[in-house]
Amino acid sequence: MLAEVLIFVPSIARYRADFLLTRLKQAQIAALTQLATEDMIMPELEAELLANAEVYNVVLRRNEVRQLVLSSPVPGEIHATYDLRVAGPWELIRDAFALMMDPQNRIVRVIGYPVQDAGTLIEVTMETRPLRLAMLDYGLRILFLSALISVVTAFLLFIAVQRLLVLPIRRVVHHMQTYAEAPEDARRVIEPNADVEELRRAEEALKSMQTQLTAALRQKERLAQLGGAVAKISHDLRNILTTAQLFADRLEGSADPAVARSAPKLINSISRAVSLCEATLAFGKAEEPPPQLRRLNLAQLAGEVAEGEGLGTETQITCLIDIPPGLTIRADGEQLHRVLSNLMRNARQAIEATGQPGTIELSAGEDEGEWWIRVGDTGPGLPPKAREHLFSAFQGGARKGGTGLGLAIAAELVRGHGGRLELARSDAEGTEFTIHLPKETTESFA
Repeated sequence: MLAEVLIFVPSIARYRADFLLTRLKQAQIAALTQLATEDMIMPELEAELLANAEVYNVVLRRNEVRQLVLSSPVPGEIHATYDLRVAGPWELIRDAFALMMDPQNRIVRVIGYPVQDAGTLIEVTMETRPLRLAMLDYGLRILFLSALISVVTAFLLFIAVQRLLVLPIRRVVHHMQTYAEAPEDARRVIEPNADVEELRRAEEALKSMQTQLTAALRQKERLAQLGGAVAKISHDLRNILTTAQLFADRLEGSADPAVARSAPKLINSISRAVSLCEATLAFGKAEEPPPQLRRLNLAQLAGEVAEGEGLGTETQITCLIDIPPGLTIRADGEQLHRVLSNLMRNARQAIEATGQPGTIELSAGEDEGEWWIRVGDTGPGLPPKAREHLFSAFQGGARKGGTGLGLAIAAELVRGHGGRLELARSDAEGTEFTIHLPKETTESFA
């Protein structure tokens, strides 16, 4: 519509001005014919000259003299005067549309400059009907031509949008649908080839996302297969350890004092191995049992965990337990034992890897809303890669050969209590984990 207005409006105004200038030229030619003869021309010839010029009279100003060269009776009063010498663009547009909107035949005076310097002014009197009819005819042709141009432009724009936008978008949608059918197939990842820069960026972003998703799905598939294999191995290993546990029970009644002293330690180790196999199976099935909450003495539990991990006075690793003797919490004793055992075992292995003496500190406390337990060590700290997936199974192993299953299980057990396990710090001076157990959440289990 804006293009129509910009084309139509100035065209109509220009056509009216050219029409009036043509009338002035024809009138000037008729006037020069009269001036070329010394005698007065016949009235019939004068009427014919005015009819050919389509005007009623012609006035020329030459040598500062205003002369009525040709004249005939004017059928009415002069309605308006238009001076083309001083008319600007807005005046031409205004007068053109005013004429088109006026259906009556008016008598107007038109003033302009003669051509070829044939004087200083030429003035004619004429009707508006021929001009208005010519303008209407010209306007219709301009509208038709503009409409035709608009249709052609719209068609070309439609083709351009189809080729540059719609077809590439359909291609992207088709790739997304095809990729969704088999996201693990790397052959279905889109290859960017759009000509439009924005669409090409979208295709590149889609390719990056699809590539990452395909790699993640392959990794998940391998992890699922690995988890299935671990579950099968743990199941068979649990059966083997159960048989070994039965034979170890018989050793407790041995007459040999050395065997009798070693038997309880052997039984405890086998029991822990069986529990680990059961924990692996439970994690693989994502069926960790809900905690059975009861009141327990945290200092006593921490001592049992330290003893079970072999943190005695004879080792190079010092275990400091800074827990008030009367501090009791509500938790599942077996699950919390597994959590603390995993954390303290990781701390002991980190210190042993350095070959230097070290310290493991276990502290606890409470406030109005929660109990907190801290397990810290003086080991070398966790590497940056291990921190990225610290609590992810098979990805957060901090030591060589580790699977990261212990921390994943510990975090899941703490979440089962309504709490959270977080890494408080890890640097060159050591590592510290914090367990948060909310009192309100745990009391609601009772």
